[in-house]
Amino acid sequence: MENYHNASIAAVSKLIKAKKVSPVDLVDACLQRIEEYDTQLNTFITVLADEARKQAQITEEEINRGEWKGPLHGIPVAVKDFYDTAGIRTTAGFVHFKDRIPEKDAEVVQKLKEAGAILIGKTNMHELGMGTTSLVSYFGPVHNPWNTEFIAGGSSGGSAAAVAAGFCYATIDTDAVGSCRLPAACCGVTGFKSTYGLISGKGILEGEQADETIIKLSHVGITTRYAEDAAILLDIFSDQQQATDLSDHKKITIGFVSNYKASDGVNAVYFQAKEKFSSLGYRIADISLPFELASFSTATIDQDRKTISEQLFKNVDVVVLPTLTGQVPDIQSAQAKGPMTLSADNTFFFNYYGLPAISIPCGFDGNGMPQGLQVAGPWGGDDQVLKVAHVYEQAAQWNEKHPLL
Repeated sequence: MENYHNASIAAVSKLIKAKKVSPVDLVDACLQRIEEYDTQLNTFITVLADEARKQAQITEEEINRGEWKGPLHGIPVAVKDFYDTAGIRTTAGFVHFKDRIPEKDAEVVQKLKEAGAILIGKTNMHELGMGTTSLVSYFGPVHNPWNTEFIAGGSSGGSAAAVAAGFCYATIDTDAVGSCRLPAACCGVTGFKSTYGLISGKGILEGEQADETIIKLSHVGITTRYAEDAAILLDIFSDQQQATDLSDHKKITIGFVSNYKASDGVNAVYFQAKEKFSSLGYRIADISLPFELASFSTATIDQDRKTISEQLFKNVDVVVLPTLTGQVPDIQSAQAKGPMTLSADNTFFFNYYGLPAISIPCGFDGNGMPQGLQVAGPWGGDDQVLKVAHVYEQAAQWNEKHPLL
């Protein structure tokens, strides 16, 4: 079979529908890569090899009968080990949950199955989602596929590393301070969180005690290689009747944030991205964000979320800023500095206000590690965010660069 492990869902799905690519072959190829390379990366807590192969056979038979279910049918995907999977352990990387086996699927897992996606495994993560490095897990640390001496980010580190390494085509994650976007930036992939509540997070460690503040801040995250693929999953999870329109109308005004936190190296990459957007014909404006107003105190969060879009998006349609504040940390320095080594200073704002935000690849730092560009929009402006990200990805082509394992 031709090598499709770096291809988009959009491209592979068309081949599956046309019966030019077999879901069985796709699953076998993913499992072969996992077996060959995941001993170095440790992206998975549980690999569902037998179950995935069985489901791939069923899927192929369905498609051969003309029963194609849509763009996820036959696509190998994975789920962060935060989400309950019926009959399959769900651990959150936590020692006391290492044998926890739920009876019911989380809602997003159920929707994946209904859409015909093939669950290939559960990805490793920072223990209980309480860190940005993914170095702390009962099942061992996650390593970055671009260089195994560097962190993958967190808490969804296993997911971002797995997508970057070509182990699967998408993962379902969480994002409470940047937990999907930060590792996406570190691993050179796309990490998207929708408007708060647009996708149901029901079934994350169902029945276990949860912090109310984290519940208010946490969003469902989607990790893919391309913004176009994130749009496909968003349409399925949000029950949208029409596909997200990614066509480029060039009527969008982009606000480039000026008061973010970043090193000189990050600034250099960011300014190159700004030049690229200018060359694409977008209207450009400079904007400041009230970062200081976002906090872990949620007493007024509901009211704040109602007014932020009117305040922030009067004259711009989306805002753009770096995802990371500096270079991707190496594992040795991250272990010394602690679980929150990777700063969420540029990402948390959008969790507090519940705004849709995406991180897309935009270049590399001085160590040859990826950097991410963040696009965020108003409440309910998910389509605008995905549209701008898609146009930039097509123009800049950073998504076409992949780690050499």
